[in-house]
Amino acid sequence: TASHHLEREERITDFQKINTYHVGMLPYLLDKLKQTPDGDGNMLDNTLIIYGSAMGNSNLHNHKRCPLLFAGHAGGALKGNRHLKAADGTPMANAMLAALQAINVEVDVFGDSTAVMDLNAVAATTEAE
Repeated sequence: TASHHLEREERITDFQKINTYHVGMLPYLLDKLKQTPDGDGNMLDNTLIIYGSAMGNSNLHNHKRCPLLFAGHAGGALKGNRHLKAADGTPMANAMLAALQAINVEVDVFGDSTAVMDLNAVAATTEAE
């Protein structure tokens, strides 16, 4: 009932609490991975975590402007410290296709992908300092 809130304020508040809790668990997970040795680095160096939502507005089943976070360096394939904003209408599958290729899954298309998103792209206003 929280994600399908019907614009009821108490349900929206419940949904916000649930999402805040879930996002609040990410630092714990990422820190545990970073503190766990793996090869010449740590597990976070060799892992790709994807966190997000397939819904921009779950109440309407709207799949535009969906939040998506990639964490880890996928064994060196991802540089990190990036904030990318996809052009309106870009399928989320483009990012998923790039993630699959980053972890060496040989696939040329994923779902409704139209291209491979450059997850290491840098624009003057998007690179974290």
